[in-house]
Amino acid sequence: MAGQVLPHEVQGRGAERILLLHNWFGDRTSFDPLREHLDGDAYSYAFVDCRGYGEAKQTDGAYTMEEVAADALAVADHLGWDTFSVLGHSMGAKAAQLMLLEAPSRIRTLLGVSPVPASGFPLEGETWELFAGAAESPGNRRAIIDNTTGGRRSAPWLDAMVSRSVGRSSPTAFRAYLDSWSRTDFHTRVADNPIPVLLVVGVNDPALGTEAMHGTWLKWYPHAQLKELPDTGHYAPQESPQALAITIGQFLRTDAR
Repeated sequence: MAGQVLPHEVQGRGAERILLLHNWFGDRTSFDPLREHLDGDAYSYAFVDCRGYGEAKQTDGAYTMEEVAADALAVADHLGWDTFSVLGHSMGAKAAQLMLLEAPSRIRTLLGVSPVPASGFPLEGETWELFAGAAESPGNRRAIIDNTTGGRRSAPWLDAMVSRSVGRSSPTAFRAYLDSWSRTDFHTRVADNPIPVLLVVGVNDPALGTEAMHGTWLKWYPHAQLKELPDTGHYAPQESPQALAITIGQFLRTDAR
């Protein structure tokens, strides 16, 4: 699949490069709380909007993880990045793994924040209806965000997350991405991949926390390591941006090949 150079922004001037892919609920601005804590002297960071989100909200597409991966590689080509690391938040981590499969010699490390595994994520019955209905229902989005942060965030915080999500995503893209990140399975293609992997999860995330990582990512990537953040749910870039930045920096300094 040919990629398209989508709206993106580069921060930093360092020689080491990291491309960041956002989660299902947020465009590239969902990383804004994290950005002030990143080391721009040592690293360069490229923040990309997926089709149907942010500045690419009106961009048509198939809205699949394969398309996200192809578009991200097109952005890297545009920037002249021959090799780089990829950080994916939630669904962004599933697309990051497809980038690894498509261009293994270019991807130095994978960093997953509350990352969706290559096998997808099981959603059945009422849970599936809740997620599928979130494309059109702000109330569904709020319920999902509240659950995946352990019911510990304030009403204004939840309302702000929902407002940003609704305003910066296309309902059509939002709904289509759900099928791709939750129901497609390519875990046999990534099994035993030797790439260094960092997995960062929140202790308050009931969906993609430590248990889920042991049943998926840590089984398939022999050089994966897991870091758990306290007082954090599914949205570490917003909930614990400084702690996440420190964790990312420590991994890149010591484990990047």
